[in-house]
Amino acid sequence: MGLNIIDKRPDGFHNIETIMLPVGLCDILEIIPAPGKRFGFHSTGIPIAGPEESNLCIRAYKLLKDAYNIPAVKIHLHKIIPMGAGMGGGSSDGSFTLMLLNEIFGLNIPNRTLREFALQLGSDCPFFLLKRICYASGRGNLLENISLDLTGYYVVIVKPEVSVSTAWAYSKVRGKCKNLNPAVAVMHNIEHWKDELVNDFEKIVFSKHPEMARIKEELNNEGAVYAAMSGSGSAFYGIFKSPPKEIAKKFPATYVWDGPL
Repeated sequence: MGLNIIDKRPDGFHNIETIMLPVGLCDILEIIPAPGKRFGFHSTGIPIAGPEESNLCIRAYKLLKDAYNIPAVKIHLHKIIPMGAGMGGGSSDGSFTLMLLNEIFGLNIPNRTLREFALQLGSDCPFFLLKRICYASGRGNLLENISLDLTGYYVVIVKPEVSVSTAWAYSKVRGKCKNLNPAVAVMHNIEHWKDELVNDFEKIVFSKHPEMARIKEELNNEGAVYAAMSGSGSAFYGIFKSPPKEIAKKFPATYVWDGPL
């Protein structure tokens, strides 16, 4: 929630400030011993674009294979989380592959070491090992616990057909951030979040896809206490006191999910 892009780092990444929040929407991951001792990867559900070797589940397996010489496995990923959405779906898959392999083979990898492996997969991957609300800074890898209770609220996620490239979005970042730190903003009454929690990527994405601003507008019109784009997009989320009834009707061509926080 909220995403401040502070500046560009010497290593090419950007320093950011954001609140990362786990929700119940998830993919399905299965790992079993490989017949014939030959590694295999298979996916169902939403088609996964790109070369197979770039998939974070496969990369996670290879990291632990190189470090611990684990046996071959067969991985089945059923993809449910939309891609190109700014929701960290691929990152969560890679992180959970690390956790599951650690459990299956009894590797007893210390949490700190497991986070180091996760960071090799992506800046946001360590978050998915924690599975709790965090304040993220640095390139998104510096995580701090934050006390935030959203019990009783519902989240609605709308993913339009258009996808947004994270690399493209970051390439368009200009200037210095002047927004309130999200860790400070979320400590205020939730009714003030609309004015205090800003996602810097929204202006960038809306300039290319002005029609996407309508999604945020409709979430607010339906009574969201807070609505914003997720990460660099293209998904949007709204936090509600009760499940809204009209969102799926207003966006029939989009992916819509709702559930309790």
